[in-house]
Amino acid sequence: MEQLVTYLARALVDQPDQVGLRVSEVDGARLFELKVAPEDVGKVIGRDGRTVNALRTLLGAAAHKQGQKARLEILDDRRAAQAPPAPPGPEVP
Repeated sequence: MEQLVTYLARALVDQPDQVGLRVSEVDGARLFELKVAPEDVGKVIGRDGRTVNALRTLLGAAAHKQGQKARLEILDDRRAAQAPPAPPGPEVP
């Protein structure tokens, strides 16, 4: 399944060498965390999330065929960089 996700992601983006995939076990399912170059995030997500939903459907079908459950998340470094700073905590005298 890792090869499937990596293959599809590399076919979608302009910088295939920056595609990274991390797989972990979470709540009895395999969590696939896909990381691409910041300028390629939109290509992987697609208009209204259609592309990422299609990827999730394919991954879910492949996992189901093997008797497993799988989730796909797209890691977006741009969101972390644009997040407003946390408000300061209470002052301690």
